Amino acid sequence: MSRVSAFNNPLLLGFDHFERTLDRVAKTASDGYPPYNIEQLDDDRLRITLAVAGFAPDDLEVRVEDTQLTIRGRRQDDESERVYLYRGIAARQFQRSFVLAENMRVDTAHLDNGLLHVDLARLRPDPVVRTVEIQTGETGKRDVPSRQHGSRRADGSPRRAAPARERART
Repeated sequence: MSRVSAFNNPLLLGFDHFERTLDRVAKTASDGYPPYNIEQLDDDRLRITLAVAGFAPDDLEVRVEDTQLTIRGRRQDDESERVYLYRGIAARQFQRSFVLAENMRVDTAHLDNGLLHVDLARLRPDPVVRTVEIQTGETGKRDVPSRQHGSRRADGSPRRAAPARERART
Protein backbone atom coordinates (compact mmCIF):
# COMPACT_ATOMS: atom_id res chain seq x y z
CA MET A 1 0.00 0.00 0.00
CA SER A 2 1.54 3.30 -1.02
CA ARG A 3 1.42 6.42 1.09
CA VAL A 4 -0.41 9.52 -0.10
CA SER A 5 1.75 12.61 0.20
CA ALA A 6 0.49 16.14 0.73
CA PHE A 7 3.28 17.29 -1.59
CA ASN A 8 2.22 15.00 -4.44
CA ASN A 9 0.73 17.85 -6.45
CA PRO A 10 1.97 19.07 -9.85
CA LEU A 11 1.84 22.67 -8.59
CA LEU A 12 4.26 21.97 -5.71
CA LEU A 13 7.61 21.54 -7.43
CA GLY A 14 10.83 21.03 -5.46
CA PHE A 15 9.18 20.49 -2.06
CA ASP A 16 10.39 16.92 -1.60
CA HIS A 17 12.85 18.07 1.09
CA PHE A 18 9.85 19.24 3.18
CA GLU A 19 8.39 15.77 3.00
CA ARG A 20 11.69 14.26 4.15
CA THR A 21 11.80 16.77 7.01
CA LEU A 22 8.28 15.85 8.11
CA ASP A 23 9.26 12.17 8.06
CA ARG A 24 12.31 12.95 10.21
CA VAL A 25 10.19 14.89 12.71
CA ALA A 26 7.70 12.02 12.94
CA LYS A 27 10.52 9.56 13.73
CA THR A 28 11.99 11.55 16.63
CA ALA A 29 11.63 10.00 20.03
CA SER A 30 8.49 10.84 21.93
CA ASP A 31 10.32 10.60 25.25
CA GLY A 32 9.36 13.47 27.54
CA TYR A 33 12.80 13.84 29.12
CA PRO A 34 14.05 16.44 29.60
CA PRO A 35 11.02 18.71 29.62
CA TYR A 36 11.36 21.81 27.47
CA ASN A 37 9.64 25.04 26.46
CA ILE A 38 9.76 26.94 23.20
CA GLU A 39 9.01 30.62 23.50
CA GLN A 40 8.81 33.38 20.93
CA LEU A 41 10.87 36.36 22.07
CA ASP A 42 9.90 38.56 19.10
CA ASP A 43 9.05 38.15 15.41
CA ASP A 44 12.54 36.90 14.50
CA ARG A 45 13.78 35.21 17.69
CA LEU A 46 12.89 32.00 19.54
CA ARG A 47 14.22 30.43 22.71
CA ILE A 48 14.27 26.72 23.54
CA THR A 49 14.60 26.10 27.27
CA LEU A 50 15.38 22.62 28.61
CA ALA A 51 15.23 21.63 32.29
CA VAL A 52 18.64 20.01 32.85
CA ALA A 53 19.05 20.16 36.64
CA GLY A 54 22.20 18.41 37.80
CA PHE A 55 24.04 18.72 34.48
CA ALA A 56 27.22 20.80 34.33
CA PRO A 57 28.15 22.75 31.18
CA ASP A 58 30.74 20.06 30.36
CA ASP A 59 27.99 17.40 30.47
CA LEU A 60 25.95 19.16 27.76
CA GLU A 61 26.47 19.45 24.01
CA VAL A 62 24.57 21.67 21.58
CA ARG A 63 25.22 20.78 17.95
CA VAL A 64 23.73 21.94 14.64
CA GLU A 65 24.09 19.66 11.64
CA ASP A 66 22.47 20.92 8.46
CA THR A 67 19.02 21.92 9.67
CA GLN A 68 18.89 19.72 12.77
CA LEU A 69 19.61 21.06 16.25
CA THR A 70 20.63 18.29 18.64
CA ILE A 71 21.07 18.77 22.39
CA ARG A 72 22.76 15.94 24.33
CA GLY A 73 23.35 15.44 28.00
CA ARG A 74 25.77 12.89 29.47
CA ARG A 75 26.62 12.98 33.15
CA GLN A 76 29.90 11.62 34.39
CA ASP A 77 29.27 9.03 37.06
CA ASP A 78 31.30 10.57 39.90
CA GLU A 79 28.76 9.62 42.58
CA SER A 80 29.68 5.94 42.83
CA GLU A 81 30.35 6.11 46.57
CA ARG A 82 26.95 7.67 47.38
CA VAL A 83 24.15 5.51 48.73
CA TYR A 84 20.67 6.78 47.89
CA LEU A 85 17.67 5.88 49.99
CA TYR A 86 15.46 7.46 47.33
CA ARG A 87 16.55 8.91 44.00
CA GLY A 88 13.88 11.10 42.39
CA ILE A 89 16.12 13.43 40.39
CA ALA A 90 16.69 12.00 36.94
CA ALA A 91 20.35 11.62 36.08
CA ARG A 92 20.06 9.71 32.83
CA GLN A 93 21.59 10.79 29.57
CA PHE A 94 19.36 12.31 26.92
CA GLN A 95 19.23 13.51 23.36
CA ARG A 96 16.64 15.99 22.13
CA SER A 97 16.46 17.00 18.45
CA PHE A 98 14.70 19.88 16.72
CA VAL A 99 14.38 20.35 12.97
CA LEU A 100 15.07 23.98 12.05
CA ALA A 101 13.89 25.89 9.03
CA GLU A 102 16.67 26.72 6.58
CA ASN A 103 16.57 30.38 7.58
CA MET A 104 17.00 29.70 11.34
CA ARG A 105 20.37 30.17 13.04
CA VAL A 106 21.43 29.16 16.56
CA ASP A 107 22.77 32.29 18.24
CA THR A 108 23.66 31.36 21.81
CA ALA A 109 23.32 28.65 24.43
CA HIS A 110 23.66 29.37 28.15
CA LEU A 111 23.03 27.44 31.35
CA ASP A 112 21.29 29.28 34.18
CA ASN A 113 19.90 27.71 37.40
CA GLY A 114 19.48 24.25 35.87
CA LEU A 115 17.87 25.57 32.66
CA LEU A 116 19.64 25.40 29.31
CA HIS A 117 18.54 28.28 27.06
CA VAL A 118 19.21 28.00 23.31
CA ASP A 119 18.42 31.19 21.40
CA LEU A 120 17.51 31.03 17.72
CA ALA A 121 17.27 33.84 15.19
CA ARG A 122 15.37 33.91 11.92
CA LEU A 123 17.45 35.28 9.06
CA ARG A 124 15.48 37.50 6.70
CA PRO A 125 17.04 37.23 3.24
CA ASP A 126 16.75 40.13 0.85
CA PRO A 127 14.07 39.40 -1.72
CA VAL A 128 15.54 38.46 -5.09
CA VAL A 129 13.61 39.59 -8.14
CA ARG A 130 14.90 38.47 -11.50
CA THR A 131 13.48 38.86 -14.98
CA VAL A 132 14.00 35.92 -17.30
CA GLU A 133 14.44 36.73 -20.97
CA ILE A 134 11.97 34.98 -23.24
CA GLN A 135 13.69 33.55 -26.28
CA THR A 136 12.15 32.73 -29.61
CA GLY A 137 13.30 30.19 -32.18
CA GLU A 138 15.32 32.91 -33.95
CA THR A 139 17.00 34.10 -30.74
CA GLY A 140 17.81 30.53 -29.75
CA LYS A 141 19.46 29.88 -33.12
CA ARG A 142 21.73 32.88 -32.69
CA ASP A 143 22.84 31.70 -29.26
CA VAL A 144 24.00 28.28 -30.52
CA PRO A 145 27.36 28.47 -32.28
CA SER A 146 26.97 27.31 -35.84
CA ARG A 147 29.11 24.41 -37.02
CA GLN A 148 29.54 23.25 -40.52
CA HIS A 149 28.60 19.66 -41.15
CA GLY A 150 31.69 17.49 -41.09
CA SER A 151 34.02 20.23 -39.86
CA ARG A 152 35.21 18.24 -36.81
CA ARG A 153 36.17 14.64 -36.16
CA ALA A 154 34.51 12.49 -33.53
CA ASP A 155 37.35 13.26 -31.10
CA GLY A 156 36.74 17.02 -31.54
CA SER A 157 39.86 17.79 -33.57
CA PRO A 158 39.39 19.87 -36.74
CA ARG A 159 39.40 18.10 -40.08
CA ARG A 160 41.76 19.14 -42.79
CA ALA A 161 39.99 20.56 -45.82
CA ALA A 162 40.03 18.11 -48.71
CA PRO A 163 41.57 19.28 -51.99
CA ALA A 164 39.08 20.59 -54.54
CA ARG A 165 39.29 17.55 -56.83
CA GLU A 166 38.51 15.16 -53.90
CA ARG A 167 35.45 17.27 -52.99
CA ALA A 168 34.26 17.07 -56.59
CA ARG A 169 34.31 13.23 -56.48
CA THR A 170 32.09 12.93 -53.45
